Amino acid sequence: MSHARDYIDTVPSGLRLLPWESESGKPCFLAADDSEGPLSRLADEIEENQLQDAADVLAGARAVLDDRVAGEFALRQTLLATTQVLRVVLRVAASRGARIPQRSDGP
Repeated sequence: MSHARDYIDTVPSGLRLLPWESESGKPCFLAADDSEGPLSRLADEIEENQLQDAADVLAGARAVLDDRVAGEFALRQTLLATTQVLRVVLRVAASRGARIPQRSDGP
């Protein structure tokens, strides 16, 4: 999977980046005018679950970091899980950020 920054640059106007990829690893998009449809609601639900998973991993990572006797394996597993959910959170942020209306009157 690419970095979220790659998604931000490739989200075409009027499309929503979905929280899953095609079988070939390509990003999937939905027409933004379908924001109330069943696919959009499913994407919202999946994103919420992904964000909750990230919060759970963060709590686990804090616990491992607070454990002064945590071994290398525990630290490596924690870092792996953390990087995986960070990638997902960045994708959610890119998807949601791309749907924020842009002001035309300046910053």
